[in-house]
Amino acid sequence: MSFSLISNAYAQSAAGGLESNLTSFILLILMFVVLYFVMIRPQMKRQKEHKSMIEALGKGDEVLTAGGILGKVTKVGEQYLSVELAEGVEVQVQRGSITAVMPKGTLKSI
Repeated sequence: MSFSLISNAYAQSAAGGLESNLTSFILLILMFVVLYFVMIRPQMKRQKEHKSMIEALGKGDEVLTAGGILGKVTKVGEQYLSVELAEGVEVQVQRGSITAVMPKGTLKSI
């Protein structure tokens, strides 16, 4: 009576290995395609929208900065904007720190 703790090993055929490699490669390509459509493409779209919003900023726009400060644009420069926070209080911010352009009249309702 012999008890075997190790099962018998059978050799794979060469064709089976090729199919396995092809399947793995197709799955890898499929994962990259899904990653592109789920993560990369939406991020590129958001960046493009933010860039066009920043370029379209003008005097009188009411904006929200990355720090959460609401204000009205008083001066527009190439790199910086002057934003009026309250009457007589102006700060300079970088164009990239603007996260949103608020609807007109937002500051009056606060």
